Amino acid sequence: MTRDALKTLFHPFEAEALPPPGNGARVLFLGAEPGFRLPEGFEAELSLVQGFRPWHRPLEATGSRVTPLPEGEGFDAALVLCGRHRGANELLIAEALARVGEGGLILIAGSKVDGIASLRKRMGELVPIVDQLPKHHGIAFWLRRPAEVAGIVEQLRVGNGERLLDGRFVTAPGMFSADEIDAGSRLLVENLPDKVFGAVADFCAGWGFIAAELAQRFPKLFTLDLYEADFSSLEAAKRNLATTGSMQKNFFWHDLLGEPVSRRYDFIFMNPPFHQRRAAEPDIGQGMIKAAAAALKSGGRLVMVANRQLPYEKTLSQVFGQQQEVVRNNLFKVLVARR
Repeated sequence: MTRDALKTLFHPFEAEALPPPGNGARVLFLGAEPGFRLPEGFEAELSLVQGFRPWHRPLEATGSRVTPLPEGEGFDAALVLCGRHRGANELLIAEALARVGEGGLILIAGSKVDGIASLRKRMGELVPIVDQLPKHHGIAFWLRRPAEVAGIVEQLRVGNGERLLDGRFVTAPGMFSADEIDAGSRLLVENLPDKVFGAVADFCAGWGFIAAELAQRFPKLFTLDLYEADFSSLEAAKRNLATTGSMQKNFFWHDLLGEPVSRRYDFIFMNPPFHQRRAAEPDIGQGMIKAAAAALKSGGRLVMVANRQLPYEKTLSQVFGQQQEVVRNNLFKVLVARR
């Protein structure tokens, strides 16, 4: 289902509060998501930016130009679709200001429950807001790119840069568990099997905490492959594992629910997501379990952590010969299954 904020973003054009960019204009769309419909008269060339693989792929399938990170400059306008992470939203707006030409339109929209009103107030303190329109439980507001933006861009980026956790892990706003090591992942690595060997994969690897612990504790692994849907997180994982372990490491920007895994593994470790929006979606984790089962060799093992209330045991019993719970606390449980 198309997110309401996506409809909010294009509402100013549909309400004729803004003229749609015409043929020959170049428009940067930061945070683009599948399902948007261009208003009548919107004939500009769009450059879409989306680093989340499950959304990148359907955007690409429409024939649009899509990149995981922003590219290019001198755009006539920019669209910014905001999400839940304020720091990530501010970084997107900073990119828009840096890449749009002087006087160019920058249209920003997001959901009220995600804090778009406070972001609009914050932007109004940095640059004049031309106007705003509420619609679909959100707000769209717009501004014109000032002649001098270096100071504004710097203020948006201050405090939203890379973080260093435990003195060894690089993260950034918008990544899962960017401010602290996830408690579930920590419980998993505290309960690793005594022996891990052969070809090993980390599904939903994030910025690489579990994989880094595996590389450090089991340096004689044959290979260690990381699969992650978020492009920026995977790039951080490459840095975080650069000097850990001497085994061959491979990094895959991959949609585990939509793209098959061609390699086969002796062990797969996993801390799967259980939502993409706000509501819990246990079918995501169930799909990840099935993907792991298909990617394991006969006798291979899946070691995963999950919120203790999520009903994954039934799915494990359907696709694995054996399963057991290793440990649980008041929030999480660690499960092991054998192919």
